Amino acid sequence: MSAPSHYQRLGVRPDASAERLRQAFRLLSKRYHPDTTALPQPEAEAAFRELQGAYSVLSDPDQRRRYDAELALITPASAPAAPRSVVLPPQLQQQRRPLSGGEWLALLLLVSAVLFSLLLGVGLAWMRGVDLVQWPSWWLEAR
Repeated sequence: MSAPSHYQRLGVRPDASAERLRQAFRLLSKRYHPDTTALPQPEAEAAFRELQGAYSVLSDPDQRRRYDAELALITPASAPAAPRSVVLPPQLQQQRRPLSGGEWLALLLLVSAVLFSLLLGVGLAWMRGVDLVQWPSWWLEAR
C-alpha cells in the first residue's frame, strides 16, 4: 500500500484553493498538535510533522506544481479518476464549538473591566461635581 498523498493527508481535493488548504491545515493542526491532542506524544509529533510537510509543499505554488507533476507520473493513466464530489470529513466542515473555560474567563474579565471603568469614570465625575450631560453650544443657542 502506498503512502497517502499530501492532499489525502490534508483531506482536500487536488484542485483545492489556497484558502481551502489553509483551512484544512488549521483544523487538522489543532487536532494533531502535540500540545492540544490526546494522542501519545511521539504519535502526535509524527502526525503533526507530516501535516506540516504536506502543507509546506502545497502552500507554495512552485512546489505544488512540481508535486502535482510528480504525482501525475506516479499515478498510472489508467487509474480511475477521483470522484468530483468529495464529502468532507467532519473535522473540515464548518462547526461552531462551545467556548472553553479560559475563553469564558477572559470574556468575564473583559466585561467586568469595561463596567468598572465606566463606573469609575461616572463616579469620579459625579464626586467632582462635573455635569454628566453637557449640551452642545448650538443646542443652547437654538433655545
